[in-house]
Amino acid sequence: MIGTLRRLGVEPQAVEQPLDLSIPENKMMLAFYLAAPEVENDRRALNVFHGMRRAKKEGRWMGTAPVGYINKSNESGKKYIAPREVQSDVMKWAFKELAKNMFSTEQVWKMAKEKGLKCSKNNFWTAIRNPMYCGKIFIPKYKDEESQLVMGQHEPLISEALFYDVQDVLDGRKKVMRAKMKEDVHFPLRGFVICPDCGRMLTGSKSKGRSHYYYYYHCSGGCKFRHKAEDMNEKIISEIGKYVYFIPRLNLFKEVITSVYKSKTRDRIGNIQQLKIRLQDENNKLSKARELLLCGDIEADDYRMMKADADKKINRLEAKLTSSITDTQNVEPLWGKAISNLSQLGYLYETGTITQKRKIIGSVFPENLTFDGFEYRTTRVNEAIKYITLIDKDLNRNKKGTNSSFLNLSHQVTPKGFEPPTLRAEI
Repeated sequence: MIGTLRRLGVEPQAVEQPLDLSIPENKMMLAFYLAAPEVENDRRALNVFHGMRRAKKEGRWMGTAPVGYINKSNESGKKYIAPREVQSDVMKWAFKELAKNMFSTEQVWKMAKEKGLKCSKNNFWTAIRNPMYCGKIFIPKYKDEESQLVMGQHEPLISEALFYDVQDVLDGRKKVMRAKMKEDVHFPLRGFVICPDCGRMLTGSKSKGRSHYYYYYHCSGGCKFRHKAEDMNEKIISEIGKYVYFIPRLNLFKEVITSVYKSKTRDRIGNIQQLKIRLQDENNKLSKARELLLCGDIEADDYRMMKADADKKINRLEAKLTSSITDTQNVEPLWGKAISNLSQLGYLYETGTITQKRKIIGSVFPENLTFDGFEYRTTRVNEAIKYITLIDKDLNRNKKGTNSSFLNLSHQVTPKGFEPPTLRAEI
């Protein structure tokens, strides 16, 4: 710029540092005057960078609070982030929905916005990848220091196990082949019923009549199966009604279902043991790599790569181990709500939203339904409902795969009266 001004006949002069640029030696002083402020700015920027990196290592979140949090200051003026009302609850819900792998990320984002989340789609995608929601602060790689996760000082919204489950879903390690379709109140069965003629999944569409629209479930690809949506929607209510039981009868099965749950959760002990073995293996590998480094058999760069990979695996295994240990719960307190829902399953379906209807169908019928024009057929129903139905029919005809503890239970109940029926002890 100084050269441009001089070519235009303008001689620039600094008030505090005047220089006669017609003297060649003064250009050395000019270079010093120009470089000194830039060096000072670079030094300040470097000090700020190291200060922020040091704060991150202490577990402090730097910058604007992410979605679900708000920036605050305590009495001493120290800044921190805290969960924001409504927003934090919606983010918790979003992580749980993503972990189920029932809806795409965009669908979860749209449903979260309906619940009150204020966030763009890109920011939402960045947020669900951020480990700070499980209480970890990510420190990126810098020179010889490898990237790492440290425990944050803020309150986490979710557990580490849930965060890594969501990452597995996003990375495709838990990908499930399922149809993604737009929810329509007229087609709650779309994606659950297969064609009886060709075995393809039925879809739905509407046809315009003279005065209003008519809705149909139909097949595609040349198959001619077609049936009224209204009729099929009414018949699924009757089908669900087959699995509605009265509360007194459901109380009879509480002990049985609890016993089945406990027998199935015995496998969790084996899973915990396997996680401990895998965790020990990773720690052993890391120890061996450290010994090789000390002996000079491997380079420092190779060790850093091995350590970064091992730390990542160890963090995930520790999170899963913690979740497996703390996730074991007593199912008996949950039976109050479960019995209430089973006793009015048909009513919940009829009065529920389209999302709730689809959840009920997916819960009662884990596998696809087949509609032959008159009734529904399915190869399997919910395990709990299957056991209730099996016990209700006849315990003597124990089906293959049924828990053996059923054989030791009484097959008789007292006659119905004014009091709820109770199990009759056999001598």
